[in-house]
This record gives sequence, structure tokens and C-alpha cells, in this order.
Amino acid sequence: MSKTFSAGLRQGEYMKKKVLLGAEGYRLLDRFGIPHPEYGLAHSEDEAAGIAENLGFPVVMKVISPDIIHKSDAGGVVLDIGSAGEAREAYSRIIRNSLSAVPGALIEGVIVEKSARPGLEIIVGGKTDPAFGKTLTFGTGGTNVSIYKDVSFAILPLTPEKAKKMIRGIRAFPLIRGYRGSKPKDEAEMVRILVSAARMFGETPGLSEFDINPLRLYEEGACAIDTAFIFDESTVPAAQVVRGENAPADTGIFSPSSIALVGASEKPGKVGTTMAEKLAKFPGEFYPVNPTDDEIFGFKCYPSVMDIPGSVDMAVISVPAPLVPGIAKECGEKGVKIAVIISAGFRETGEEGAKIEDIIAETGKKYGMRIVGPNCLGLISPYKGYDTTFLPITPLPGNIAFISQSGALLNAVIDWSLSYGLGYSLVASVGNQCDLKFTDYLVWAQSDENTRAIIMYIEDVGDGRRFMELVSEISPEKPVVVIKAGSSDKGHLAAASHTGSLAGSHEIYIEAFKECGAISASSIEDAFYSAEFLAHRKRYPKGGRVVVLTNAGGFAVLASDYAEKYGLNIIDLPTDVKEKFDGFLPSYWSRRNPVDIVGDARMDRFVAALDLLCKNEDFWDICVVISIPSNNIPFEQLAGEIIKKTKETEKRLVPVFVGGEEMKQGRDTLTSAGIPSFDEPETAFRVMGGIVESRHVSGNLQ
Repeated sequence: MSKTFSAGLRQGEYMKKKVLLGAEGYRLLDRFGIPHPEYGLAHSEDEAAGIAENLGFPVVMKVISPDIIHKSDAGGVVLDIGSAGEAREAYSRIIRNSLSAVPGALIEGVIVEKSARPGLEIIVGGKTDPAFGKTLTFGTGGTNVSIYKDVSFAILPLTPEKAKKMIRGIRAFPLIRGYRGSKPKDEAEMVRILVSAARMFGETPGLSEFDINPLRLYEEGACAIDTAFIFDESTVPAAQVVRGENAPADTGIFSPSSIALVGASEKPGKVGTTMAEKLAKFPGEFYPVNPTDDEIFGFKCYPSVMDIPGSVDMAVISVPAPLVPGIAKECGEKGVKIAVIISAGFRETGEEGAKIEDIIAETGKKYGMRIVGPNCLGLISPYKGYDTTFLPITPLPGNIAFISQSGALLNAVIDWSLSYGLGYSLVASVGNQCDLKFTDYLVWAQSDENTRAIIMYIEDVGDGRRFMELVSEISPEKPVVVIKAGSSDKGHLAAASHTGSLAGSHEIYIEAFKECGAISASSIEDAFYSAEFLAHRKRYPKGGRVVVLTNAGGFAVLASDYAEKYGLNIIDLPTDVKEKFDGFLPSYWSRRNPVDIVGDARMDRFVAALDLLCKNEDFWDICVVISIPSNNIPFEQLAGEIIKKTKETEKRLVPVFVGGEEMKQGRDTLTSAGIPSFDEPETAFRVMGGIVESRHVSGNLQ
């Protein structure tokens, strides 16, 4: 192990950490069977020349310094050294360049290596993610790795199957498979090295990040050319899963029989007034709490929670932050099961707010009282009849649980969903999550009979491993759609290793979602389309084979483009199916998939085409029906036919009614039957592509 360097890496994020380079790094590779060049460590010009002669020319020489991670950038690498004299000169040049680039750098020596033959340059790296633990990176390597950014990720542990998916998941995979006459590279050896690197990362105490870059992959075998290993004694071992301190929440806490509102009011314009108006409609017992009022909206008002004569299942707290700890203590003593803390002014404001939040969390643990928030909008349960928010609108009942880390997002989303007639089984604003976490809401949604799909807006999760376990368990029955905020991760800029710059937090989250079967949506609209599509009939497409049926030739061409863009396969029509289409379509029909039934098509032609496809459904998984306005087609009837065929087939029909008012009645008919429709084809293909990808990666295709 090298010394702890006093100045720290020049990238301040890695200050006080240790780095393992050169010979020490190669010895670590040896323990796990990862090949590397022959080498020696030189501390003088003469020593460099002697090592080079023993190895045989040509050789490569590289600076070894814990202060210099990117050696090429510092002029610390010299290639193709062909003689002892060149080795002496290279040693001097490397020392001179390195100290010029990083004044005061600790130089531990210059490593002299036998030149490795040319090969396909790969990067293999590891990074410890705060939420998901140890992760592996694979992709195109070399000095341009940060430019190409052609990489794939996996979360440990790594199986050979996952390693193969990593390899085949990069754009440059054709170079490994064999491209334009070139011989294929040794994919089996690459799989072995990835699995070995994952073992090394997981089993080496304190190893928090590493690069093998480049690793040269050959037709037979491979060779690790350069390495960097960063150690941090605080790093959690890969096998250790962080668990929340509290036990999982009793799902019954979201079904209160009585609710108290602390901070209730009747004064116009106050948050407590809006909340009291809403909770006054709660079908159970409602207790307003405010020491200055005797009655609020016809309900007796109590000075404190302790003065309420009956039991209180849920307490909603909306008072200034400094008052919350005392009120939380009263709630605990009263036996309140769950406190929903709307108030802001806690951890999100700084150190003092964090201290208040910690007091509240400890109070909850002491009394066994669960806490939503603080700094949240609260909960809405249309089926249980309560709304703890101060939003001006209340959503419809439905089959989607919407769990959001952003309170501000809820208002816009609920308003948007009302216009589409979409409803919810639960809306939860999680806030700072001092107690109840995303995983607690997932457990509730899993057991709730009204919930068919789950949408989550996530900025970060605390216990990523537990999150993945739950989603893997839930998603085959109830799809989980995730919108991940924070794709522009500025943390990349501070990373010391190439892997650190490539494996940003957002990328790891997206990989985690794929591995556990969550569907990653890039927009609110896509998230709801995905959830609604899968909530209906609770069935995933069995694969990505698509047949397109349309009365618009232009959209047939676009459909092919969109399918390729979003990873779907426009499947060839079987010969017998073509012949059956010939029996009732005009002679000039497309005679291929997409099936263009021609712009003059009437209702009978659409019905016959749908009937034929549904009777021959073995060759396709998804049928996208694209229709444009036409005087020949009553779109309410077409919608009715799609509803009928949806009930008859095991496959998935995806209606796309392109247009405005003329198509509205047809779309409304589909919506009333619980079948989501699209108003333009690209969104349909993007949503279907995301659903199919999530099933393929997680292995849960049904």
C-alpha cells in the first residue's frame, strides 16, 4: 500500500484517501487472475535501463505517483522505447514532466513494462455508489474514454450472464463480435475478467474505486495495461446491505379512522384553512387542533392533541418548525400511529433544521409512531376519503399509486391527470423521509388491492439495495415506473478516475432500475402512459416483436423508424398471413409490415385486418394500430372494435389515434374502457420500447 499523500489528489473530492498504482496494483490483479504485462519498478535512469534490457525491447514507461491519476495528461507516459539509452532519457523526461504538471507530487518511481501487442482497448472499472453500493463499469477504453462514453454498468454481485449483457450492451460490441472481416475477440475471456474484477472489488477491504484502463482484448486472451485503485477505509463491503433503523411500516397506518389537524384554521388564505376544509370531508373522526379557536368549520377545536377525548390514528402537523418537536412528543404520548409533518424548515435548511428533524425522528422511534416528511405535502387517499395537502384540487380515485420526492410536482401532475380522467389509489409526498422511506410506500402499494401500478418521482433513495429487492418482487405483478431527476450530474467533474467520471449517480440509478424491472420514464407523460398501459389487464408484452396496422402510408414509414430508434422489432409477416391479407386488401397494399391498408380503407377493412392478426398472434407481441382522420371510418366504432379484440387476444393492442377533435370521441371511448391511447406514434413506440427493455434486462418477460 502506498503512503497517504499529504496534499491529497489534485481532485479535492479524494483527499485523505489512499491510492494503489503500478506494481502494487498488478499484484492485486494477480490475486484474482487478471493478466498484465511483465514489469519492474525503477528509481533511477540506470535502473530503468537495466529493467528494460531484461524485459526486452520495446518497453513502455509510466510515472507512479498517488498525486497523478491521469498519467498521460501529465506527460508521465512514454511508449515504444527501443534501447537502454532511450530508457534513460525517458526516465528523466517522465520525472521532469510530472513535477512540472503537478509541482510537489510524490513520485514513487517509474514502472517499466514490456510493450503489449495492439488490441481492442477496453475499460473495466468500479465505483461505490452511495445508494446502491459497489458497481462495475465496462466499455471502450484508452485515452479517449471520456469522449466516447460508450459504457455499460452493473451492480454487484456480477454473474457471467450479467457480464455478457454488459459486454453486449455497448455500441462498440460489433468490434468484439467481429466487424467487416475482422476476427472476433475473446468474449469468453472478457466475461471471465469482468467476473474476476467484480470479485476483486467486492472482496478487497476498503477498495472504493478502481480503473483498469486500457485492458487490451485479443482474439485469444487479454492484458491489463494500466491500473489505478483508490481506497477509502469508510467504504462499506459489497455484501453489506444498508437497512433503515426502523422496522417496516404497518401498512394499516395509511387507513386511519380518526385524523387530527394541528394548525387548523378558518382564516382565509392560510394553509391550515385549506387543509381543514379538505379534512372536514373525511368520513371518519376529524379533530381540528388550535389553542385560539373553539370551533372550525363546525367541528369542535381542541387546544392540543392531548385534549382530544378519543383516540387519534393520524396527526397532520402544519405549524412552524421549532414547535414541531413538542407537538410530536404529545402525539407520541397520545398513541398516534402516524404523523404527517407538512411543516418546512428542517434538514433542507441546514444544520439547525437537521437537529430539529433528528429530534422528531427519535421521538417517533421512542413511541413507535411513524412519520411522513417533514417538509412535504402529505398524503391523499381517494378511497379512504382523506386529503392532508393544501393543494387547490383533489384527484380522482384510480389504480395508480403516485409517490413523489417533490411536493411541487404533485399540484401540476394532479391537475394534468384530472384533464385526462386519470385517478389514484394513493398520492404520497415523501418529503425529507426522516422515517418512512420510499421502500415503506412500496410495501404498502404491494399489498393494496386498489393499486395496479406505481409511479415514483425520485431524486435519491437511501437504501438502494432494499429498493431493488422490493421492486424485483413487486414489478412482475404491479409495474413500477420511475422518473429519475438529476441527469446532469455535476459530480462527474470532480471525479479522479475515468470510472468516476463515467459512472455518475444518474447512470447507476438507471442501471439499477433496469436490473430490478422498474421502467425508467423520461417524462411525466411517458410515466403515466406506461403505468396506465400496464395497469390495464396487468400484463406485460411478452417481447418486442411489433406489427403495425395503419391507414396512412407516411406513418407506416415513421413507425419503422421509431421502432428501430426505441429497440423494437418490426417483424416480417409470415407468408400465409400475407396471402390472407391479399384476399381482402387492394392489390397495391404494402405487402409487408407495417401493414398499410391504404387511405381509402373503410371500417370493414380495419375490422378484417385486426381479426386476421388476432387469429394469427403467434408471430407478434405488440400490435400498434395507427389511424388518421377519415370520412370512411367512425372512430368510436373503431375504438369499440379495439376494445373487443383486446379482450379476445393474449397480446397487446396499442391504439394511436392521430388528430384532434375528430379523433377525440374514439380516444374517450378507449379511456372509458380503461385502455390508454396515444395521439401520435413516437410516444407509443418510446413507451413500448421502455417497457420491453425493462423486461429484457431484468429477465421478467412474461
